[in-house]
Amino acid sequence: MNKIYKYLLLGVFGVSIMACEDLDSLNQDPNNPDKVPSHMLMNGTEKWIMDNVYDTWFSGRQCLLYSQYWCQNNYTEEDRYQIRESVNNNYFNYLYMGVANLQKVVQLNTDEKEKAGNSIYGANSNQIAAATILKVWLMGLITDTWGNVPYSEVGKLEEGVMYCKYDDQKTIYESLISELTAAVNMIDESKVAFTSGDVIYKGNSSKWKKFGNSLKCRLAIHLSKVDPKWKTYIAEAIQSGVFTSNADVAAFKYSSSGSDYCKFYEGWVVDGRDDFTMTKPFMDILKGQSDDLNGKSHPWKGVLDPRLAMYTVPNDKGEYVGVSYGVPSADMAAFTEGVPSWGDNPPAFLNPDFSVPLMTYAELQFILSEYKGFSADEYKNGIEASLDYWSKLCGADLTDTEKENYVTTVVAKGANAETVALQKYIDLYLNGTEAWTEYRRTGYPEQLLRPGEITGKLDGADLKFEPLSEVKGDIISRVKYPTNESTLNGNNWKEAVSKLKDGTNNYYTKMYWDVRTSAYDHPQNK
Repeated sequence: MNKIYKYLLLGVFGVSIMACEDLDSLNQDPNNPDKVPSHMLMNGTEKWIMDNVYDTWFSGRQCLLYSQYWCQNNYTEEDRYQIRESVNNNYFNYLYMGVANLQKVVQLNTDEKEKAGNSIYGANSNQIAAATILKVWLMGLITDTWGNVPYSEVGKLEEGVMYCKYDDQKTIYESLISELTAAVNMIDESKVAFTSGDVIYKGNSSKWKKFGNSLKCRLAIHLSKVDPKWKTYIAEAIQSGVFTSNADVAAFKYSSSGSDYCKFYEGWVVDGRDDFTMTKPFMDILKGQSDDLNGKSHPWKGVLDPRLAMYTVPNDKGEYVGVSYGVPSADMAAFTEGVPSWGDNPPAFLNPDFSVPLMTYAELQFILSEYKGFSADEYKNGIEASLDYWSKLCGADLTDTEKENYVTTVVAKGANAETVALQKYIDLYLNGTEAWTEYRRTGYPEQLLRPGEITGKLDGADLKFEPLSEVKGDIISRVKYPTNESTLNGNNWKEAVSKLKDGTNNYYTKMYWDVRTSAYDHPQNK
């Protein structure tokens, strides 16, 4: 991405999205123009969002830990739900900066004084639709992380809204579904969305429409236990047009030149750190191994998943080793023997130009399988699509025979709530928030470690996973509201906290769509 785009965005990103700072105190940069063309704003905002979602902080030290894909090699406090407040404060603001900038793209294509000039960068309606679809994707991630959050009043500084109220998650979801429906309906597929600047779809309006409809299916499946209209939402999306192959996947491909590299690459190579590795629970899933420590079975025990070699690397003995999850920092050295160094031998996702997926065709197929009562056809399609997608993305040499043997064996075990959820979990690798959401919604994978369960053996004795924050017996249900909000947006923050369980800013208040009553409760769709 041309570096000028980033500098042009500084004036926009400098605004506190929660509207809690005096506007008069904002520094103005005389070297940057007041107005940014919509295609440049979209370009910079896409990268801003990807940089701050798929990195070693929001993903690495939060979502990929909560979903137990990764754990830390050394300082494991975050694995055990002791969150750094500075990180929480920063990323709450960073993600809302993305929301506000996408709303600015919409405004530039709506305002009578601005839209004509910006129409040369793509049809106004298509720009509005694409920005809205990406905003919905981002807002879904935000609300599924913190719960009730500001939404309806975000980005309204110019209208005099200085302190944003927190909307109920139910209302937010209703708005997101409605916005997606309106966005896909306004797309003119005969015209481009952006002439340049759009990294995700290169301005292809038809692809944006498919993404919008597929995203609507994702949000609908989240609501499957609480909204009787969830099947209607999916039926509408299918009728309008969803992903039809891996060619439709929503992904952001980084550049291998300059400093516009993937933030995972930055975390290891540029920063020279090697803080994370794959967990034993996820490794066991991929290796087809049961959790004998806690008496947990595996639906296709003994079947090696080809994606293992795509997601991680073996050690110098050719062995794949995962690390026990939730081990105290002081004991971690006893559990890292034989673990490969991703810094010394990087997996494909540490390539500087890695293409980070926002949503895959395989995920959609698993959603449709559940929508159809856990249908076998969509389940098989999802597994095949996932193998094809990840093997191509990671440059893996997966033969047709290896693929067929795996698919045949796994599909023979049947499509049901557990197997569909587990295959979706495997495909969602690197998409930590969505995998965490799916665990909270379904209770699967059962292989994830709950508080109080045995994570390994230390000096011959059982070592249990003991969180450092109260989570009421299950894995973390939400992230606390940032402390900055309590001072900068105090009244709205207090009202939001009063709606949480026990009236405290805690980690165990469930999402609106999470109706499970225990760690191993798996409510079926109605």
